[in-house]
Amino acid sequence: MNLTALTCTVVVANDERQVTLKQHTTMQTLPVELLAEIFSELDLESLITVSSLSRRLRSVTSDPSLNPWRRPILHNLRHGIYEKCFYHLGSRSIVPRQNWIPILTFASPSFLLFESTLPNLKSSEWEESFRRRFLPGWVKWKENSWRVAFMKVLYRVWHRTRSACTSDESWTKYIVLNRNGSVNELEASSRTFNPLAVFNAIKTQNNLAHLPTQIRVVLELIDARIIVLGVLDRPRTSLTVNPNAQVFLRPPGARAARSGDMTEGGDVVSNRSDLPASRVAETTLRSKPVYDRIYHPMPSPLHYNYPMYTPGGGDRRWFVDIREILGEEAMQWVGGLMVTVQLRPHAQGLDTYDIQELAEGISHSHFASFTWQDFLAIAPWMEERITKFIHGQGLGSP
Repeated sequence: MNLTALTCTVVVANDERQVTLKQHTTMQTLPVELLAEIFSELDLESLITVSSLSRRLRSVTSDPSLNPWRRPILHNLRHGIYEKCFYHLGSRSIVPRQNWIPILTFASPSFLLFESTLPNLKSSEWEESFRRRFLPGWVKWKENSWRVAFMKVLYRVWHRTRSACTSDESWTKYIVLNRNGSVNELEASSRTFNPLAVFNAIKTQNNLAHLPTQIRVVLELIDARIIVLGVLDRPRTSLTVNPNAQVFLRPPGARAARSGDMTEGGDVVSNRSDLPASRVAETTLRSKPVYDRIYHPMPSPLHYNYPMYTPGGGDRRWFVDIREILGEEAMQWVGGLMVTVQLRPHAQGLDTYDIQELAEGISHSHFASFTWQDFLAIAPWMEERITKFIHGQGLGSP
């Protein structure tokens, strides 16, 4: 195909009117916006070739406001299969540097650390990439520049997911939501940290040792997953119920978009629910306040629309016993709820997880600290519900 003398018919829909470009239209006379839209459908190798055909095409492909590179780059990142030219994309000045924020956010650690050619970026771009990829509590590793901090934490994540080494973090912090509305930030030795063993001690303290431990994946991040350990029961009294656990795991109103369809931009465009019609109407009316998707840190594709439901089968936060939702004998969260973060190897494409596999592998030492700051970053609606924050054991100062 001769791109400099292309003959085609292009229809552009613009609200109430349609504009048709007849067969005598050539690539040199097309609007630059339309050219950029056409080029964005190419793969990276073809787009690089197009950028070398003429000065005009080079000008279009290098324009940051047009940016035809965004879609093919996201295609590589989404499927986890990188084209050969993707490895050295950083050495090409024609690629707008703004494209490197999603690359640094979503690409695999081994690719960024050992295989890719990274460009020179501004400190603000490295900072934005850091805050999108990692939990805010991990800023403690920053000593010099944001580039050094990003690469240091990225290497730490890559190393920790492949070994039991805990030399860089002797103590692992975790959060416990108490039934009285307070929150404890606790810590345990990283070398022997086992969330199941820690939570069994919490259950014993609350006289709940006879009930099975429930594990839920709250949020999947690029390199980690936020998990909770709790207990479900039909309590005879409300004194043992943990209302904050329910609000944290199921934000009021977020269930309204539980089975919605998501566009490429991540917006829910339709609502279908497996709940009765009366409950759907009730939930929809109570869907305020509206929750904003979080970007710092960025969820993985499994939970792209978090805290709203992400269709596609990966988001299983609400796929639990129907008795938790309906019926007079509804299951409720009782006692304390433990929240921690588990590091995981980078997923190629859309990864999935199984609760049984998660439970069997939860004793491995692939955990990092999860602080109060991290908790508010993923659940900002909880700040007004927490009555007291306590650092360490105990009930806190009166």
